[in-house]
Amino acid sequence: MRVFLSLIFASLLTSAQAQLLQPKAAYTRADSLRGYQSALRTCYDLTYYHLDVRVDPARKALSGSNEFRFTATQDFSRLQFDLFANLQVDKVEYQGKPLPFTREANAVFVTFPAPITTGSRAAFTVFYSGQPTEAKQAPWDGGLVYTQDAQGKPWVASACQGVGASIWWPCKDQQADEVDSMLISVTVPKGLKDVSNGRLRRTTAVKGGTRFDWFVSNPINNYDVALNVGNYQHLSGGTYAGESGPLSLDYWVLPENVAKAKAQFAANVPPMLKSLESWFGPYPFYKDGYKLVDAPHLGMEHQSAVAYGNKYQNGYLGRDRSGTGWGDKWDFIIIHESGHEWFGNSLTSQDIADMWIHESFTTYSEALFVESQFGKEAGQQYIHGQRRNIRNDAPIIGTYGVNREGSSDMYDKGSSLLNMIRTAYVPDDARWRALLRGLNKEFFHQTITTEQVVGYFNQQLGQHLTPVFNQYLRHSGLPILEVRFPKEGPAQARWIANEADFALPVRVRVRGGTYQLVPVSTSFQPLAVPNLKRENLEVDTENYYVGTLLE
Repeated sequence: MRVFLSLIFASLLTSAQAQLLQPKAAYTRADSLRGYQSALRTCYDLTYYHLDVRVDPARKALSGSNEFRFTATQDFSRLQFDLFANLQVDKVEYQGKPLPFTREANAVFVTFPAPITTGSRAAFTVFYSGQPTEAKQAPWDGGLVYTQDAQGKPWVASACQGVGASIWWPCKDQQADEVDSMLISVTVPKGLKDVSNGRLRRTTAVKGGTRFDWFVSNPINNYDVALNVGNYQHLSGGTYAGESGPLSLDYWVLPENVAKAKAQFAANVPPMLKSLESWFGPYPFYKDGYKLVDAPHLGMEHQSAVAYGNKYQNGYLGRDRSGTGWGDKWDFIIIHESGHEWFGNSLTSQDIADMWIHESFTTYSEALFVESQFGKEAGQQYIHGQRRNIRNDAPIIGTYGVNREGSSDMYDKGSSLLNMIRTAYVPDDARWRALLRGLNKEFFHQTITTEQVVGYFNQQLGQHLTPVFNQYLRHSGLPILEVRFPKEGPAQARWIANEADFALPVRVRVRGGTYQLVPVSTSFQPLAVPNLKRENLEVDTENYYVGTLLE
């Protein structure tokens, strides 16, 4: 056992040393234009978009416009919006007249004829066209996916988290400012349908095709805005009797998938909603309903129109990511991507560097779903199994102001972090549930920061957890629990950590006995566990993702 634990310690040191040797990323002005909240962005507060676009699958092209409505937060005469440089800005119109604009990288700068004064409401419209970037490995890269269904009909979908929505439509491409509502109008060739976010208001026959108008009644972030164009068939899932009343369930699938969709969605959606509402509070978008939409990629958390591409099977494309056997009993994409309706869509990080707020909580929601279906022990086993995917290669929090997310450990390592906080500080399951529901209520439909989330936990638990969050989010290495056994007196323990004031109670026991929760800081202190010896020490590594070193 001592050799095994020492090897863990040595491997962690090696990982930390390797990280120090990696060259730091070099960021460009284009990165800053994309990620930084400059005055040219913060000067206007978005209230409404009307995206009106025509899709030409044969040419892989788009053309249309987006109306920006806003309230001025300060006096200004110039602002920035974003559109990828490979797309043409045909004109920018304000009060019926064209506005001058310039372009740099993927940013567009507009100058108004007279200052817009603080508090005033105004609008401008961007007309654009071109062939957006085609995604090759969606959803991991961004752009539009062009393919065909089993009958050879066009099938087109958007997926742009990370790279940004401006890869296919003009917007203020950042996460800090969301519109309050949005109209999405998509014109497609005759015989095809578009499925976007929100509720379908109307369909209109137009020259060369059909226009679909979808209205989003709730705030929405840019990357969630979706188009799905194909030979879709609508299936009603009825209504779910949720915490905020009846919730409409709608499924849009290709004809060849109708039978499979009916069975798979009925088996997964109602228990998912029951579980996640019980843990996190009411589904955040009752006004817009809940939809699953067949997608030509694995899936994405498009708000109220979740993209689904898991091939109508349980697990993650048929396999259990946790390796425990619990992950192949339910459809990973339905549970995970729907979990983002709470974390990612209702609660959205202001900067993508804080994307752990989306992914850590949503990955943890998988374990909470397992717990609700199969019991708490099963949920704990699932979380432990998630560790097989952790790399400890880089900090989870990315670089602010340049549109850079952190390590993919934000998924599974972040899930383990939340489970450790529950284990160490909230043994009462009802209180833990109330804490998670309160988090969603506190920041409902808001864009938020790491500091706000950590501050909420500190305030609600009456603890100083900032060093714990920092250790797991801002450093790649794990804290090491060092235990020494003096010749006289009780065993002593301390944490070896990057955070100088790191402190975390830990569960230890004499082998075969009952775990005791003992306080441990970065200074040695006695482990008050009777009869504890080197040969019978057991640390709860099932629930604590830490390294251990015995002396």
